[in-house]
Amino acid sequence: MLRALFIAVFFFTMTPLLISLQWLLIKLKLPGWGFIASNYYCVLCSLLRIRVRVSGEPVRSQAVLFVSNHVSWVDIVVIGSLAPVAFVAKREVASWPLVGVTARLQRTVFVDRTRRHRTGETVAEIVRRLASGTSVVLFAEGTSSDGNRVLPFRSALLGAVEEAAGQGGIEGIPIQPMSICYTGQQGIPMGRQHRPLVAWYGDLDFMPHIRAFIGKGAVDALVSYGEPVTADRGTDRKAMTKRLEGTVRHLLTAALRGRPLAAAPRDQPPLFSDRDPPSRKIKS
Repeated sequence: MLRALFIAVFFFTMTPLLISLQWLLIKLKLPGWGFIASNYYCVLCSLLRIRVRVSGEPVRSQAVLFVSNHVSWVDIVVIGSLAPVAFVAKREVASWPLVGVTARLQRTVFVDRTRRHRTGETVAEIVRRLASGTSVVLFAEGTSSDGNRVLPFRSALLGAVEEAAGQGGIEGIPIQPMSICYTGQQGIPMGRQHRPLVAWYGDLDFMPHIRAFIGKGAVDALVSYGEPVTADRGTDRKAMTKRLEGTVRHLLTAALRGRPLAAAPRDQPPLFSDRDPPSRKIKS
């Protein structure tokens, strides 16, 4: 109870403060957005007792579209702690109290999946983020899973992004497949029956889920990166989507089977700037 209370106090006091600071930086067109965002998520990882491991080599030389599976709200905290990124989220998140405002300031791109005619607007926003030097994370399944599998990727949004290559000042869009997997609890390998502790999917209510997570936490998360590819207007949409889906499924399967055993825990959260993101490479 004391841990949960402390986390709640931190969230409801520090989050509005950081929102105000980020808003000021944006208004004054000053750097620092990524510094604040990533270190905020690093602190949340520590408070929630999430130990993050990395396998593979993420692209850091330029803005990239990361294509990933999706397990839980915890994914945002884990991925956000690794480097400054923007996320693609469903439109409903924008209306959530406090979370919606925070998401907007984190440069989140909101997508309305019920109105496909607005896909072009969403794609334009993603391309603008990439052109401005901000990497974007797209959960290509369109929903979250139980953490034991990868659901079929939706090709509409991903394919539209590929078709937008060459626009917005970008000649070809670098895309890197990425998987996120929760592999352990309290230092013990996590079986498939235990992953609902982290996985938030279906009709699960948020508050009971986060209370259970805080109470039973100390979770190991493994983020794995595959080889990047470059998409341009000549890329076959369905073939590229299938290829990325297969790579992410392979990365997740390897993580679930414990193959990336050489992946070591991330160091304590360092302070870093937008121009010098942290290198978290850990070879598997």
